[in-house]
Amino acid sequence: MTTTPLRLRPVPQRTCVGCATATNKRELVRVVRTADGSVVADPTGKQAGRGAYVHNQAECWEAALKKGRLERSLKVKISNQDVQGLREFANAAPPTPSQATGLAPQESGAA
Repeated sequence: MTTTPLRLRPVPQRTCVGCATATNKRELVRVVRTADGSVVADPTGKQAGRGAYVHNQAECWEAALKKGRLERSLKVKISNQDVQGLREFANAAPPTPSQATGLAPQESGAA
């Protein structure tokens, strides 16, 4: 009986809008613009709507929100209420697996 080697699936890569570093999709938090125009965090990554990705780090969230990078990626003006909700999510969210082990996100050549 001949066995075929298991084929590994490629891990999807996404770029954090806060720091512009490409990393594994599972290490990022998806932020989505919903059909009604509101912007919410989508920890499951399955909610319908236009999405953008942010590292679960305070520096990335602040850069994404303050510098307008999240608005540009989602092509929407984010309301103050939505910004407050995103900040609350960022402060309450548990660390991603790489943060829990102390590993830094992968560096990419993108600037």
